[in-house]
Amino acid sequence: MSNQQPADILPPDHFLLQPRQDFVLGVQEGHIDTSTLAAHDFDVDTRTGFMPPDPPLSRLPAQWELWETALDAAMQEKLQLAVKLGLTAEEKNSSESWREHVRQLPVLPMSELTHSELLLRRAHHVLTFIMHFYIYTLPLSSSVFIPEPISVPLVAISSHLQLPPVVTYSDNVLYNWDTIHPRAQNELGFEAPALDNLRSRDLFSGTIDEQEFYLASARIELRGVEVLELMRATMDELFVGDEIAIRRITAYLHKLASIVHDLETILLDVRKGCDPDTFYHSIRPWFRGADSDPAHRKWVFEGVKKQPIHLSGPSAGQSALIHALDVFLGLDNCNVVEGGVTPDQRTLLRRMQIYMPRHHRNFLRHLSTNPRPVRTFVMQMKPDVELLDAYNSAVQSVKEFRDAHIKIVAIYIIGPAARERMELEHAGPQAPEAGKQVLKGTGGTDLVRFLKGIRDKTAEAVIEPTLQ
Repeated sequence: MSNQQPADILPPDHFLLQPRQDFVLGVQEGHIDTSTLAAHDFDVDTRTGFMPPDPPLSRLPAQWELWETALDAAMQEKLQLAVKLGLTAEEKNSSESWREHVRQLPVLPMSELTHSELLLRRAHHVLTFIMHFYIYTLPLSSSVFIPEPISVPLVAISSHLQLPPVVTYSDNVLYNWDTIHPRAQNELGFEAPALDNLRSRDLFSGTIDEQEFYLASARIELRGVEVLELMRATMDELFVGDEIAIRRITAYLHKLASIVHDLETILLDVRKGCDPDTFYHSIRPWFRGADSDPAHRKWVFEGVKKQPIHLSGPSAGQSALIHALDVFLGLDNCNVVEGGVTPDQRTLLRRMQIYMPRHHRNFLRHLSTNPRPVRTFVMQMKPDVELLDAYNSAVQSVKEFRDAHIKIVAIYIIGPAARERMELEHAGPQAPEAGKQVLKGTGGTDLVRFLKGIRDKTAEAVIEPTLQ
């Protein structure tokens, strides 16, 4: 085993080597805290789960104001997608003028950013939004050269955060929210925001539809906090393993199934505020990754020696919450023993974790090392019909959540894509090829095959009472 310490591995100005901020005691000098049991180390809050307990930083300090004003201008000028039908000369000129402004920006210093994870997160969010505005206002016939004022700081910041230099789920959802009204406060601090007291901060299209798309995921994250608490309570009882523990685990699993059904309801409710055609044509194209670029263009980061390779766009598959459910219930398709999934699907699931915040990846890794997995425990106790039924109800709830996800994909992507294909066919052989390709998610997956494969494997994880 290596004797290297964190200080030997990480850059000297990495935020993990900075003094930790304690909620009660303030800044503590000393070594990096490597405690594996503290939720704080995994950036998981008891009130808000994988979302930060307070609204993310809304603006960088003055020395990086040029980035903020560039993003402000893109949103305020309502820059349009280059693929928009009927794009006017005025809209094209507005986009080109903005891109020219971005190219003329200086390369801002970043050393002081690295002292704060909150600053790094905001910088990643701002720079990736600018980059996606830049790329997707370019005509499809234009090569993609991301200018140095954006590419150089973005790649460096992404290296510190151990995230790819592209818009991720955390940029759109976890670190892109605020409350509509002030929150209630008690002796422990602010309470978690109510599900109807959220708004998104930054949007590509400026539409309510885009906001509702992001907030559906944010609400799932917040409702899922109780899932995380039930996981913790269940694992505590697994170490006891007596009759009282079995009864408690049974109740916890039934409760977990009920909450996952709530998550399904929240997911399907996205239909109330987000129009499918608006999403497909005016929102989704903004956050495609390089592997979903409609013109198959290579993204070149100017001024960067080692070009990034992980450049998929944001995806719900980058949410640590659903991965945590899989790991906890033994459905983790990266490690499941019974049957498993295809190597391609296993690779795709692992790839999604590359796009998660580092601490959340560590949480999943820690969860997967649980020495007494709930699935193994249930199978050992299979004469206990009530426990088996509770476990299977939890598995079935996850399967039904995935059914709902497939339904949303059908409404928001497959349906509009089919209508677009029909229109292109009527347009004749000169129609662009972009609408004739295999459907991919913004995360670069072969969408339908991937989702159905994972859903079917979840269904197969139900434990039959007759099995030995």
